[in-house]
Amino acid sequence: MKLFSKEQIYEGDKLTTERQNISSTDLMERAGSQIFNWIHMRMQGAQVPIHVFCGIGNNGGDGLVLARHLLTHGYNVVTYIVNCSDKRSKDFLINYDRIKTVTKDWPKMLSCSGDFSDVVIDEKDIIVDAVFGIGLNRPPNKWVQELFQNWRASKAFTLSVDIPSGLYTDKPVEDENAVVHANYTLSFQSPKLVFFLPETSKFTVQWEALDIGIDRDYLMQTETEVELISKFEVLPLYKPREKFSHKGDFGHALIVGGSHGKIGAVNLASRAALSSGAGLVTAYIPKCGYHSMQASFPEAMVITDKDEERITDISFDIEPSVVGIGVGLGTVDKTIEALELFLNANKKPLVIDADGLNILSKSKELLKLLPEQTVLTPHPKELERLVGEWSDDFDKLKKTKEFSKKYKVIVVIKGANTITVFGDKLYINTTGNPGMATAGTGDVLTGIITGLIAQGYEPLAATVFGVYLHGKSADISLEDYGYQSLIASHIIETLGEAYIDLFKQPEQEQQQQEQQEA
Repeated sequence: MKLFSKEQIYEGDKLTTERQNISSTDLMERAGSQIFNWIHMRMQGAQVPIHVFCGIGNNGGDGLVLARHLLTHGYNVVTYIVNCSDKRSKDFLINYDRIKTVTKDWPKMLSCSGDFSDVVIDEKDIIVDAVFGIGLNRPPNKWVQELFQNWRASKAFTLSVDIPSGLYTDKPVEDENAVVHANYTLSFQSPKLVFFLPETSKFTVQWEALDIGIDRDYLMQTETEVELISKFEVLPLYKPREKFSHKGDFGHALIVGGSHGKIGAVNLASRAALSSGAGLVTAYIPKCGYHSMQASFPEAMVITDKDEERITDISFDIEPSVVGIGVGLGTVDKTIEALELFLNANKKPLVIDADGLNILSKSKELLKLLPEQTVLTPHPKELERLVGEWSDDFDKLKKTKEFSKKYKVIVVIKGANTITVFGDKLYINTTGNPGMATAGTGDVLTGIITGLIAQGYEPLAATVFGVYLHGKSADISLEDYGYQSLIASHIIETLGEAYIDLFKQPEQEQQQQEQQEA
């Protein structure tokens, strides 16, 4: 799913009115009607008090359309106008006049001063936030901030229209008390990037995108900087297998890493590479890990370094399709020297994680030796060592894009909603859960991506697909183990189910869920 920028949304609205020969008021009517349909389908006329707070711009106009439809259908509605300025939008004024035709009780004017005696909200009520939209560019005034805090203190269910008021689409929030904390946000046409960033995702617990009929050609033809990755985006990436294919058709993945006490990292990455579909997997490890690797993972081949406890010389006489390097590697001087010599000679695609990244951040001149589209998979601290400190999530993305363009590498920013960065493009993953915050899950991701590249997937496709499969497998395992007991090995064990899930129809998914609940 494409995530459109603020500017692209404005352009889409404008083109839609021109190409469909409708007014901006008609488009606002669509938007407000879609919000109403969403609420009406769920409430079916229930007389729960609904408090609709409207600003005096176009977001407020959407709220007035909603309030009019709710009143027309007999809902228990109180409409408020947050009247902090005399600059009202044209479409707001039109819909303000229209709401007067369906009720004797005009919207309550809040003058943005005094106490909140006119705003009485019970915990069991519903608040609709239609105060500010995506055009907000400065913090709301103190009174409005207190209004938002009043909503939060009420504990009423809060539904935001398009975006939680006080939240910007393209810059960080200065004070979280100046932003609505929504239980749910109904976003027009596509969700917003801020719904997926660590510092701003907390302002809406859930979201849903509503189709308001923006011009289809515009939506299809417009390139966006950000894409949201779900099953529908990765399914076209899947490579089916021919009946008479053999292991040689699916590549040879080499996993280089391990040190005394950290052979398990290579074990996990190697198992994940094979389970993701690589035809052959070889582990390159210190001598101390030979017996444990052969015993615990008989499907892998093993090459050992001449050193007993660490990697000191990465040399082999095989022809791997791809090399995954860094897991459990350590950062002693001899290992750093071995990695430098290897990078100088290597021509194969690379996936680099963990101590491989730490070595690169210590010796940044090595970054120039990386093949184009090398995949780097840092957690936040490893990323900071590579790109430098950042002031906020937007600055982090900016620095990561600059780093990616400078060295022509793919960077995976691991975390909730893992983001794959390549050049100016961002791919936000939708799978995964907090149970993945456990030792070894990063090693598994390294193995999955390495295994996909071995099979012939292009590095970017392998990364986007691999991140999705990694999270989906963890989601499947979660059903049996819960957050606390999920471990990295479980993710490998359910990779096959993650693949199978790609081809499940919605009815099958529903039936499976019902069986599990029974």
